[in-house]
Amino acid sequence: MEPESGLRSSSNPSQLSWVNLSRNLILAYQSFGIVYGDLSTSPLYVYSSTFIGKLQNHQNEEAIFGAFSLIFWTFTLIPLIKYVFIVLSADDNGEGGTFALYSLLCRHAKFSLLPNQQAADEELSAYKYGDGVLTPAMSVLSSVSGLEVYESKLTKGEVLLLACVILVGLFALQHCGTRRVAFMFAPIVIIWLVSIFSIGLYNIIYWNPKIVRAISPYYIIKFFGQTGKDGWISLGGILLSITGTEAMFADLGHFTATSIRIAFAFVIYPCLVVQYMGQAAFLSRNLNSIEHSFYNSIPEPVFWPVFAIATLAAIVGSQAVITATFSIVKQCNALGCFPRVKVVHTSKRIYGQIYIPEINWILMVLTLAVTLGFQDTTLIGNAYGLACMSVMIITTFLMSLVIIFIWQKSILLAASFLLFFWFIEGFYLSAALMKVPQGGWAPIVLSVIFMLVMYIWHYGTRRKYNFDLHNKVSLKWLLGLGPSLGIVRVPGIGLIYSELATGVPAIFSHFVTNLPAFHKVLVFVCVKSVPVPYVSPEERFLIGRVCPRPYRMYRCIVRYGYKDIQRDDGDFENMLIQSIAEFIQMEAVEPQFSSSESPSLDGRMAVMSTRSIQSSLSLIVTEEDIVGFDDSIQSSKSLTLQSLRSAYDDDNPQIRRRQVRFMLPQNPSMDPSVREELMDLIQAKEAGVAYIMGHSYVKARRTSSFLRR
Repeated sequence: MEPESGLRSSSNPSQLSWVNLSRNLILAYQSFGIVYGDLSTSPLYVYSSTFIGKLQNHQNEEAIFGAFSLIFWTFTLIPLIKYVFIVLSADDNGEGGTFALYSLLCRHAKFSLLPNQQAADEELSAYKYGDGVLTPAMSVLSSVSGLEVYESKLTKGEVLLLACVILVGLFALQHCGTRRVAFMFAPIVIIWLVSIFSIGLYNIIYWNPKIVRAISPYYIIKFFGQTGKDGWISLGGILLSITGTEAMFADLGHFTATSIRIAFAFVIYPCLVVQYMGQAAFLSRNLNSIEHSFYNSIPEPVFWPVFAIATLAAIVGSQAVITATFSIVKQCNALGCFPRVKVVHTSKRIYGQIYIPEINWILMVLTLAVTLGFQDTTLIGNAYGLACMSVMIITTFLMSLVIIFIWQKSILLAASFLLFFWFIEGFYLSAALMKVPQGGWAPIVLSVIFMLVMYIWHYGTRRKYNFDLHNKVSLKWLLGLGPSLGIVRVPGIGLIYSELATGVPAIFSHFVTNLPAFHKVLVFVCVKSVPVPYVSPEERFLIGRVCPRPYRMYRCIVRYGYKDIQRDDGDFENMLIQSIAEFIQMEAVEPQFSSSESPSLDGRMAVMSTRSIQSSLSLIVTEEDIVGFDDSIQSSKSLTLQSLRSAYDDDNPQIRRRQVRFMLPQNPSMDPSVREELMDLIQAKEAGVAYIMGHSYVKARRTSSFLRR
């Protein structure tokens, strides 16, 4: 995230430090409701999921101590050391997550984007999609299961029905947007953390203070010595204590690494460690309470307040994962490896807050199916743990490559990181794989379905792109038509959209031969997603010329990052026109961009920004703002391209309509041919802009095999 303006201008080091600290403290507070909802609700189900199955034969004090020791060291090594101290430093321009790691490697290590990008994106997204289904089911069902402890009249079916009602309500609220749904998230999680810390501390003091000794890894050795293979299989329950850890890195773009580190190290880590320790102290004296260990460990006078806040905290954790799933699907769509879906932006000010109706309802149906199908947090936990650990192993592998190629550290250091964490995570993954028949198959099935959809979409789009690429219009045919293209050229600008970054698409020849007239200025627009989170407006447009100057035909490649918002509105048109005008003037003043007599369709292109040429060459832009409900013009000003972009970045709800007019500067030294071309461009803009889209489609041959169909 960019620093505040005050941070740049302050000359007082102490004031600078205080402003930076206060900013990070505010962000740390905000992170509780977004980042840590899932991780902080893990105590609801960890012990009950661990001491199930064959480990029921080892329910004694030493086994409880060993389980806590495993939780403590797992929680210390993976979330604290791996993620907080190491992985959070591997951001991609402030963005985090597995996509960020992969995009870093694509750019700096020159990894092949295709087809490797497709395989990696499919694998990363598939497991995260599984999180979006399993997290709400696991969290909500675990929280409402507390009713079975004090309300013996409620049957398991009634508790299950209540969980389904809460889940339906949660997904039904998604269309309201993250801002409206999440304004109370941080206080809820903080109250929850204070509650579980207090309960944990009470249980340690009241039931068994000796539990503090279990911090020693000696109890882990005793645990496996006593339980053997049964203890190894139980690791599938222990790893649930770190589910949600990946969110610290994935949500880095909304906060800062420092703020996330402060929140985890000073609040999350001590609260959860004390809670797990307190639960273990209670269970060591109440072995028959393992099935509902969390709720049984709550002192009776505070049971109902804690139950209420636990349910709210579970909803918060679910909300964070659902929102993250929307972001992942949007990123996959931007990178061309997921079918097009409707993306609704729920905030005018915060562009990252989105809602995808189709994905929301699919998630709801799958979550309800998992809840009703398994009806047991233990089975859902088996599936949940496998999905989370798979993502962590992928992150470890990518991180080891970042250490070598991005940080330029020794291979020995990277190998040590990889082997150390792969040994721990592989140990847990192997235990989770043993539970595939007991629910662990769910994320595998979801991942296979999700990857199959992505692969089919990618296969079809690649075949379509290759067809367009091999059927481009030849330059000889186009030049033979002459500047008029053999038809009437009418005033206006035609934006012809194509997926081709070079050449003229075949659909253009269809337009020319079937339409009686075409616009005087033609721009072939190609929208491309690049493996970076964001592309700055100054680097958005790549402009070139398709044919000699009299044809008035240009090419524009519009580049977006996988987290950028693509908007083809009036702002887009004005910036595009300004960029083309700058390209025309750049050709005249810089010889390397001057057009030849026979330009190639794949000729030289340039990134347009006000910094690339002399400011005196920029068009004069007159902007008229019409404010409120008054039809009178309130302001008029001359802008450069940079200030035009800044003006449109401002979200002013009072402005109802803006009218932008371009004028040529009074520059006697301007080349007459350049002036004429610029005047044609301005007049065409005044006449209007038309969006022209024509796409080929994929259709299987009758002779194609069933698999290819």
